[in-house]
Amino acid sequence: MGTDCAERRGVGAILGFLVMIAVIGGLLYLLVVHREVPGAVEQRFGILEPLPPDVGTWKVDDESEEGNAAARQGLRREVRLFHDHRSGKLVRQARSRNPATNSVVRVDRDVPVRRRRLKA
Repeated sequence: MGTDCAERRGVGAILGFLVMIAVIGGLLYLLVVHREVPGAVEQRFGILEPLPPDVGTWKVDDESEEGNAAARQGLRREVRLFHDHRSGKLVRQARSRNPATNSVVRVDRDVPVRRRRLKA
């Protein structure tokens, strides 16, 4: 009876080891394929929606709550979408200017903008 239990543990350990090797191999395969094969990520997950036409253009923010708060302080709030080509990220940037001197008084923290993936 003792050998039967020991055999089961040995088989379970071997099975667990083989499953672990299969998982590691699958992860390495996905890492190599998604990194080295052009178009593999787009085919599997879809392509990102196109960038808006006004990327990089500063616009006066009169409608948001933050824009109204800046106007009450005597400032002009400007916002833009910025696309970082190196990382591929799209962020919303905001700054407040003094209308008299046109100098930047305050810069807000960048807010990431999520882009949807469109299925091919």
